[in-house]
Amino acid sequence: MAHDFDGEKYAQASAHQKEWGMRLVSELGLTGSERVLDLGCGDGAITAQIADSLPSGSVVGIDASQGMIDATHANERANCRFILMDINNLDFTESFDVVFSNATLHWIKDHRRLYCNVTRFLRAGGRIRFNFGGDGNCVHFFKVIREAMAADDFAPYFADFEWPWYMPSVEEYTQLVKSCGLGDAHVWGEIADRYFPDVESMIGWLEQPSLVPFLEHIPEGDADRFRDFVVDRMIQETLQEDGTCFETFRRINVSASC
Repeated sequence: MAHDFDGEKYAQASAHQKEWGMRLVSELGLTGSERVLDLGCGDGAITAQIADSLPSGSVVGIDASQGMIDATHANERANCRFILMDINNLDFTESFDVVFSNATLHWIKDHRRLYCNVTRFLRAGGRIRFNFGGDGNCVHFFKVIREAMAADDFAPYFADFEWPWYMPSVEEYTQLVKSCGLGDAHVWGEIADRYFPDVESMIGWLEQPSLVPFLEHIPEGDADRFRDFVVDRMIQETLQEDGTCFETFRRINVSASC
C-alpha cells in the first residue's frame, strides 16, 4: 500500500537519506547524456542533482506520494520531470540507461516483480544502482513501535496491520538478485549507523516518514497519544550523554546491468 507523506517535512528531516543519495550519484560515473529513472524520488533533491549531471540527458523521478511530488517544485529542472506513480505499477513506453533508487525500495515488498518491471524499459547495457534498508536497520525504532502496537490502548487498531517494510539480509537478497537473471550483479551490505545531532532531529525523522504507516491506522483522537508514546520511548532508547540520538541504519546496495 502506498503511503502519503508530507514532502516539506521530509525535506527538512532527511539529511541522512540525502547524504547516501549524493554519494550514490557521485559514484554513477554519468557521462552527461544518459536517460535516468529515479525510483522513489521523494522531494526531488537527489533527482535534481542527477539532472545537473546530465547536460545532454534527462531524468524522470517517480513517487507514489502526492505530498512528495508536491514538494518537488523547488527542484524542477528543464531536463527533469516528476511523476506521481507507484513503483509497483511501473509503466513506461520510453527506455532508460540507468535505473536508480536511494532509500526507498524497503517500502516495496515484491522485488521479483520490481526487477521484472525494471528490465522491461532498461536499455541493453543499461545499469541498475539501488540502496535501501536491510536486515538490522532501525533496531531501536522497531523495538519501540512493536511495544506501542502491542499496548492495550492501541493493539485493537493493528489487528489487521501489515508490516510496511521488506528488509532482507545480504545473503537472502543476493540469491534473489541472482535468480532474476541480471548481468554483472553485485550485492553488498553497508553499516550506516547515525547519531542524530539532537532529539528534535530524531523526532523529525520519526514523524516523516517512519510513523506515517502506523498513524494511518489510528483515529485522530488517539494518534497524538500513540505518537507521544513512541517519541518518549525512542528518547529513552536512543539518547546519548552528549545529547545526540543513536539509531542503526543497515543498507543493501545493488549494482547490476541488463
